[in-house]
Amino acid sequence: MSLTSMSIKTFKRCAERMLPKKSILLRADHGVGKSRVVRQVSCTVRRMLFERGIIKDMKNGYPLIDRRLSQMSEGDIVGLPSTDGETTRFNPPDWYKRACNEPCALFLDELNRATPEVMQAAFQIVLDRELNGWKLHPETRVYSAINSSAAYSVNEMDPALLDRFWAIDLDATVADFLYWARDTDPEQGGNLHPYVPDFIQTGEKWLKPAKNAEAGSNQPSPRSWESLNETLVAAGIMEKPDDELFYHMCLGFVGVEASIAFRDYCKTVDSRITGEDIVNKYNQAGIKSKAKRAGQGRQNDLVDKVAEYVVKSVDKLSDAQGANVKEFMKDLPDELRISLWSKLTSQGIDKIELAKSIHKHCAEVVLGVFGVPMGEAGIGVIPNIPGIFKAPAKK
Repeated sequence: MSLTSMSIKTFKRCAERMLPKKSILLRADHGVGKSRVVRQVSCTVRRMLFERGIIKDMKNGYPLIDRRLSQMSEGDIVGLPSTDGETTRFNPPDWYKRACNEPCALFLDELNRATPEVMQAAFQIVLDRELNGWKLHPETRVYSAINSSAAYSVNEMDPALLDRFWAIDLDATVADFLYWARDTDPEQGGNLHPYVPDFIQTGEKWLKPAKNAEAGSNQPSPRSWESLNETLVAAGIMEKPDDELFYHMCLGFVGVEASIAFRDYCKTVDSRITGEDIVNKYNQAGIKSKAKRAGQGRQNDLVDKVAEYVVKSVDKLSDAQGANVKEFMKDLPDELRISLWSKLTSQGIDKIELAKSIHKHCAEVVLGVFGVPMGEAGIGVIPNIPGIFKAPAKK
């Protein structure tokens, strides 16, 4: 880690507040998500410009113009000449002209893999914010990214060019990845299947390539996990680790070791939920989705875990705990709702306060199985259901 390293979270906060005239350079290994981070920053800047009235269209204003310099020739960036019969001038490419006419995020990727001629043109854009007399719009921001590892075939960057950037070494932390992977915002988050971030959380080594990895071997990275997630979900086997294709699809993205570990994790992930998790954290990320995905056999095991934890460790359900148990019960099949109710109230008057709290939060869900309304104030009619409720004795 270099002295100029910073997390993605910190980088984004700085970049969003950087003056438009200050160009930004990201250095990082491949697969970290440099282009994705630039896209996220540009989305935030778009909102800022809209709120200030600089752009009028939140959907199409402040576009991100992404150009890979390694794939460009000099004419692709400088443009082509035209003449009026007496003089010659260069007509800029359409994308560069747009960055001159309106606020844009101009992303010049793979700068140190460009030809010397293309790098010189980029030098003028970064240094003077213009190219052949065409000046960038005052609110256009320039970003660039390079692969910093010595393992890549790259050109040496001119110190004079490097000096014109706010240059940062991006350190993609596990916390950064988990925050992004679980975020459902279409402009900011990855919205990955919970299995992926939950697995990455078990060990940092699953997010970054091994230092002694064989050259050319498949290794895990934020980008490879994103690709694997998309592939397994599209194939319909993310929750079917026993499918013979599951391991082979993993292998092509994250390598042997990570593929074996991820498959084993997915096979046992639902059994990792405890009764305490459901009672205290059911509505938190991951717990509810895991419980809902579990088959009826595993859900029956979860019913036993919840009942055992409540009966042994809880004297009275708090409002938060009651809400969690109620939500869990609503996600169960009817027969398991009744089973859970019976087990939770098995202590009877020996734990009367617990029974009252269970009735307060969960009676409506159980009554719903039989189509019986709770009535006003949660009192309602008590049905005569053997082993569940008893109707009041006639006087």
